[in-house]
Amino acid sequence: MITSLITGTGSYIPEIKKENKKFLENRFLNSDGTEIPSDNAIIIEKFKAITGIEERRYAASKYNTSDLGFFAAQKAIEDAAINPEELDYIILAHNFGDIKSTAIQSDLLPSLATRVKYRLGIENPNCVAYDILFGCPGWIEGVIQAQAFIKAGIANKVLVIGAETLSRVVDKYDRDSMIYSDGAGACIVEKNEGQDSGILSHATQTFAKDEAYHLFFGKSFETQQDPDVRYIKMHGRKIYEFALNNVPAAMKSALDKSGIPIEEVKKIFIHQANEKMDEAIIKRFYRLYKTSVPDGVMPMSIHKLGNSSVATVPTLLDLVLKGTIENQSLHRGDVIILASVGAGMNINAVVYRY
Repeated sequence: MITSLITGTGSYIPEIKKENKKFLENRFLNSDGTEIPSDNAIIIEKFKAITGIEERRYAASKYNTSDLGFFAAQKAIEDAAINPEELDYIILAHNFGDIKSTAIQSDLLPSLATRVKYRLGIENPNCVAYDILFGCPGWIEGVIQAQAFIKAGIANKVLVIGAETLSRVVDKYDRDSMIYSDGAGACIVEKNEGQDSGILSHATQTFAKDEAYHLFFGKSFETQQDPDVRYIKMHGRKIYEFALNNVPAAMKSALDKSGIPIEEVKKIFIHQANEKMDEAIIKRFYRLYKTSVPDGVMPMSIHKLGNSSVATVPTLLDLVLKGTIENQSLHRGDVIILASVGAGMNINAVVYRY
């Protein structure tokens, strides 16, 4: 039996910290441009209570998204101890391309995956590099595609990267700007024969009838700003309700396909979007099996790293594997679930035996 095994991981966490207190002087506005009748200290306190975010990381001005992806890729390649010339595919998940700290335009030509291949110095033309735009679930979807290539017999080794610099697409007048951060995570997925480890099953969905524009590009809340300059925007309440109503069912679909009982799931690595939302999703997931949530089943990094979109799940996985998150670890044979939800609206989940 052929499975797909994650043989190496890596992440890049930018050095620039921005604590919540650094937003105290911001001028936050409602979507119609009117003033919010609350002191910033209260706004920030409520924000932390809901999201769990205390601080986030921003990339240095000299680095772009592809740079962050390159740094994470280097670490994953080293961790897997492979020759990068043997890679069959490089899949890079992002949403906004390379955006220079002084620019308002996104740069997507050539693809970010091609830029990483160039930085890695890979000469092999049969190493195919491409980008995937799939919202926050992009990295997990890249892992799913890597598995499909391996099962189809057209790949043996795939580098999957999730990288983002959301700090460069936020509207400073929008409270939601405090959610977003920068970062990158990567892994090597390899063909595996004769072992019971690796990807066991997955599920992916796109909801676009009523949900397509829950996350979108919109103008600044400050009406005097150029209306043609766009920023990341979201309908937070709609996303929260959508996630709670649909993510647990998708996770259940993936787990049921694997044939693994819920009691064997040791960890759930879920997209670090919002602490309260993630906790509610996990509770509903376990409720579908009429059981309670085990202690410590959901590692979290959002408190210190914020929401870096496609980078949250691979970064969190790397941090746990490297032993840098307190009271969290993985052991051979452990069954884990990777899950995410984001713009599209897209949902996916992977069941994996470590």
